[in-house]
Amino acid sequence: MIQPIVKDPIFLMQKSAPAVAADYQTAQDLVDTLEAHKNSCVGMAANMIGVLKRIIAFDCEGTYMVMFNPEIVKRSEPYETEEGCLSLTGKRKTKRWKTIKVQYQTPILQTRFKTFTGWTAQIVQHEIDHCNGILI
Repeated sequence: MIQPIVKDPIFLMQKSAPAVAADYQTAQDLVDTLEAHKNSCVGMAANMIGVLKRIIAFDCEGTYMVMFNPEIVKRSEPYETEEGCLSLTGKRKTKRWKTIKVQYQTPILQTRFKTFTGWTAQIVQHEIDHCNGILI
């Protein structure tokens, strides 16, 4: 179900709790909401729809990918960039990494590792920041 976007920075700066298998509906709501905003948004974290759980959804080269409990375990090649956010107005400078390796769980809690580069890596870093209560 499409959910409203949270724009309260105090709420968004709270750290999210670990996701569990029972959070599957939140993941589905996140994908539905992301799809509804596809013209202006490429990734979302659960706190953006009012749920403080470590779940992200993002456009991974044309397909939506969902991660439960994502953590960056390796990073390389730092760079400076500007980003916007559906929950915030304007753009802000931030530091990102060109290549990242992420440990995460599928919605049925199977642990996986995946390496991302470039634009997709930037999206994933932004959403993991949301899970950690970090706003750009």
